Amino acid sequence: MNLDYAELADLIRCNSHSKNKLGVDKHGEQMIALIEPLGFSLTRYQREHIGDHLLFRSPRSSGKRILLLGHLDTVFPKSTFTEFSEDEYYVYGPGVCDMKGGNWVALNALRRLKQQYGQLANIDWLLVSDEEIGSDDSQSLTTKIAKQYDACFVFEAAGKEHELVVARKGIATYHITVTGKPAHAGNHYRDGIDANFAMANMLLEMSSLTDLKAGSTVNVGKVQGGIGANTISGKATMQVEARFTNHPEQQRLLEGIENICMAIEITGVEVDVQGGLQRGVMAPTQAQQALLEEINDILGEAQPIEHRGGVSDANTASATGTPTLDGFGPYGDGDHTRNERALKSSFELRIEQVTAILSELCYRASIAAPAAHQA
Repeated sequence: MNLDYAELADLIRCNSHSKNKLGVDKHGEQMIALIEPLGFSLTRYQREHIGDHLLFRSPRSSGKRILLLGHLDTVFPKSTFTEFSEDEYYVYGPGVCDMKGGNWVALNALRRLKQQYGQLANIDWLLVSDEEIGSDDSQSLTTKIAKQYDACFVFEAAGKEHELVVARKGIATYHITVTGKPAHAGNHYRDGIDANFAMANMLLEMSSLTDLKAGSTVNVGKVQGGIGANTISGKATMQVEARFTNHPEQQRLLEGIENICMAIEITGVEVDVQGGLQRGVMAPTQAQQALLEEINDILGEAQPIEHRGGVSDANTASATGTPTLDGFGPYGDGDHTRNERALKSSFELRIEQVTAILSELCYRASIAAPAAHQA
C-alpha cells in the first residue's frame, strides 16, 4: 500500500488545540472536505467556546450499524508545535498518533470501502472537539449517539504490538476548598481553625484509599493554603484525581472521598467540593468479547488486547452498553510531547484491518440488497 502522507501533513499543520476554537473548526472543515465526497451527510453541533462536534451519517441497509469515534482536538497550544516531518519508518508531528493519525486510518479505510462497494452504508462517524480536556461538553452527545449502534470503534493509538484496547480505567477529579478561621499564630492561636491542618488530614485519608492490587489510585496532585508561617491558615485548596479499574472500586473511591470531605467538617472547617466522576470505567463485557471474537475470525488470527490506565471517549461509549473497542489507530509514541510519532507500517496494517472488519460487518448481509433509506 502506497500512502501519500502529504494529506496527513496538512491535517497535522493545522493547530487544533482544544481551546483554539478557530483552529479546531478549521481542522473540522478539512475533515468535512475529505469525508463528504464519500457520500456522508453532515450534522454539525455548533458550540460557542470550543470547536463544533461533527456527525457524519451514511445510508442504512441490512448490515450491522457501526459508529466510528474520534476527536479533532490536540493538546498543543497555538504556535507551540505545528511541524510535520517523516523519514523511512515514522511520521512526526502533533496528533500523528493522538489522534489525527487515527482519524486518517478511518478515512482511508472508508475510501477503500467506497471504491469496493460503490457507496458506504451502515457506518457513521462522530468527531468531537474536546476529548483532550475531558469531553465535558461532548460526553452527553456521545452517550446519546453511541447507544444507537451495534458496535463502536475508537481510533486512539494502537499498542506497541497493535493491541486493541478492551478496558480503560475510570477517572474522577475534584477541586476541594477547605475554609477555616484565620488568626494570629502567636497571640490568638486558640482562636483559629487551621484549614491547612484539616486539609493535611484529608490528604492522608484520601491517599489511603489507594489499592494498587485492585488497580485503584487516589492522587492529591496539588495543594495550596495559608499566607505565612505566623498566621493560622483560613483557607486551603487541593486538586485530587482518582482512577479505578472496575465498577465496585469506582463506587468505593467516590463514596470514600465524599465521606472524608463530610467527616472533616466536625473540626469546624467548611468543605466545598467541585467536580466528581469525569469518565466511568470501560470494563470488558460479554458483548465486547463476542465482537472481538468476530473480528478475530474476520482477520484470521487472535488480536492482542490490553487494558490501559488512561481514559478516552471509549469510556463514554462503552458505558451505554454498546460493545466498544479502542486502539484502532496506528502505533505511535511520544504523544502529548514534541517527540510524538507514528509508525508508517502501522498505518498500512490498520487501514487493511479496519477495511476488512467493516466490509464483513456492514456489507456481507446486504451485498445483494439495494441501499435502504437514509436514517
